[in-house]
Amino acid sequence: MTNFKEKPPVWFWMVSAIALLWNAMGVNHYLGQAYQTESWRAALTDEQFEIISNFPSWVTAAFAIAVFTGALGSLGLLLRKKWAYSLLLVSLIAVIVQMGYILSQGHADNIGMTISIIVFSVFLVWFSKKSIAKGWIS
Repeated sequence: MTNFKEKPPVWFWMVSAIALLWNAMGVNHYLGQAYQTESWRAALTDEQFEIISNFPSWVTAAFAIAVFTGALGSLGLLLRKKWAYSLLLVSLIAVIVQMGYILSQGHADNIGMTISIIVFSVFLVWFSKKSIAKGWIS
């Protein structure tokens, strides 16, 4: 059985739950894109669909890595597992690769969301590391 040093505060659980919901939305968006579901397609303009359809496969792979490791890392936070940090770090690296490509290609039509994704990914890495230091996860 795992011995935790400290009981996490209520806001730890709230942040962890929001992180899981955020990453679950990312997984849902990835699956919509990968399978080109009707609801995903309906949310895009023809120009956006064309741009996304022409992304290199490595960008799509980075997207998959970002959302799936982010979701698993967020679940790890809720389970109070130290490995959450490693997965969230991998997710951040994949986010930087994906968003770096998108920004480098001049696709800044949704810059607010792009920046939000990067900032939240950085925050989750910091939060998981701080949670380890505080003894909330081990």
